[in-house]
Amino acid sequence: MSNTSIRTRQPSVRRIPLAAPLRLARPSDMWFKPATSVVVATAIPNLVLYSLDRLDLVMYTMAGSLCALYGHNLPYARRARTLVGVVLGMLAGLAVSLVTASLTGSTAVLIAVGALLAAGQKLLCDATRIGPPGPVIFTFVSSAALFTPQETGQVPGHLALTLGAGAVSWLVALAPALVRREGPERRATARALNAAAAYVAEPGHRTRHAAVAAVHAAWQTLLAAGRPTPVRSALERLVVHAETALSARGQDPAGDADRLREWARQTRSRGPVPTPAPAPGTAAELFGVDAERAARGGTLRALLHRLAPGSPLLPVAVRTLIGCALAGYICSAVGVGRPYWAIVTAASLYQANVTLSWNRTLQRTLGNLLGVLVFAAVLPVARMDALALIGFCLFFGFAAEALITRNYWLGSVAVTPMALLVLEYAGSHPAGELIGDRVLDTVIGAAVGFLAAVLVTNRRATGRVEQALAAAEQARDHAVQTLAAPAPAPAALDAARRRLTGSLVELREADDTAAGEWWQRDLPQEAVLAAEQAGHRTLAATATRQGIIAPAQENGAV
Repeated sequence: MSNTSIRTRQPSVRRIPLAAPLRLARPSDMWFKPATSVVVATAIPNLVLYSLDRLDLVMYTMAGSLCALYGHNLPYARRARTLVGVVLGMLAGLAVSLVTASLTGSTAVLIAVGALLAAGQKLLCDATRIGPPGPVIFTFVSSAALFTPQETGQVPGHLALTLGAGAVSWLVALAPALVRREGPERRATARALNAAAAYVAEPGHRTRHAAVAAVHAAWQTLLAAGRPTPVRSALERLVVHAETALSARGQDPAGDADRLREWARQTRSRGPVPTPAPAPGTAAELFGVDAERAARGGTLRALLHRLAPGSPLLPVAVRTLIGCALAGYICSAVGVGRPYWAIVTAASLYQANVTLSWNRTLQRTLGNLLGVLVFAAVLPVARMDALALIGFCLFFGFAAEALITRNYWLGSVAVTPMALLVLEYAGSHPAGELIGDRVLDTVIGAAVGFLAAVLVTNRRATGRVEQALAAAEQARDHAVQTLAAPAPAPAALDAARRRLTGSLVELREADDTAAGEWWQRDLPQEAVLAAEQAGHRTLAATATRQGIIAPAQENGAV
């Protein structure tokens, strides 16, 4: 380990943000993909049930249809495997809930099981890094099923409906591969090029971190894509050019940024991938990608490491368990007929740290309350005809995915009426009761859930920073040793560069997460800054050694 200073400082006291969490962001560049997928995956089983006059079974097919929301950032080969895991995970949670509901009517037991499931789903989703929409969909389905009247003999048939709808979701999510096999890889590469262009145009800590993260994500996507193809090889070269932009500042920053943006535009389009000439001195082929792809493994080992005692994920799971249980019990005590809504509200709040959880609390509360008003407005029309009900649910499902990337609260405005309308498939309920229960559940779930986030501290977040700091220094030492070799192999340099890039991304994420905790040990922020600066200098040195940039461009010594 290098002799980096490890002086620490206590994070400054932060103001509680009120307006910032509610600001709208730019929509995701692929918002329409999950939105379209979930509509198609939901419409098919819903219309089948409509033709059979069994819309009362929609809740079970909906569990499988919602699986179509996952994996849209993944290459299709990885997406296929991931969605199998998502469907099986959904099936397992639903099975536990349905069997429990068939064996007991005790509200106390049902709430306890719901809280345990929510905590387990949160832990597993964080450990597997499944990505959006995370554990909330699993918790919504399993919690609702707990409070649905059930007979033991009905459970296999209901699970079969979920499995069938899950199979439809799998087919819908993979269907675009027939048209554009490398679509996810092209989008990830385009993001890396655009992020690199933003850094070239406006150098700074924020733009550099965003560009490094985007380049790292692009490499991970390409490595997960499966066997090499000519298109993927061209994409790999484009990512190398994005890395080059991070290693040195050229003579014409504006022109370099425009060129990167143009490559990104062409990469994202349906036309051929741009094929810029390799930088002087680089190999025609990127041997390091093939070597690293062949050597990839240890996924299960990494998962077990994230779940091991001492993991910083465990306190967040404990927050989820305590917050969901308390929210459910308090709602039950005040007479709410559907305490699972409070469980889901509390479960949806828990993010990587307390600051982000506070942001989500504001967003969830505002979105749900506005969504209740929307539900009250559309309910009379939705009750006019079964097809109208199906149409409204599909519309709100699409709107939720279209809006949620702009801000979570905006998506919640659409999610809330959709969740309430799903209850109508099993029969009408008094509108005033539904609205009153949902408002009460939202307020209690949000308040109690956030209180649990504050009271259950996560001091292990600082330990994660220290571990990430050590890993970054080890990765840098390895890169320096590789550079010191008389004639390092291109594969070794590529692998060392990507390992160092990944460790710097992990270090920045760990530091940002720990900085958002309100109660914690001192953070080694000076050491983190020094490690980041040294790491980026070493990355520039590897680019110089490989001939990606000229020696005169390299900023600083190794």
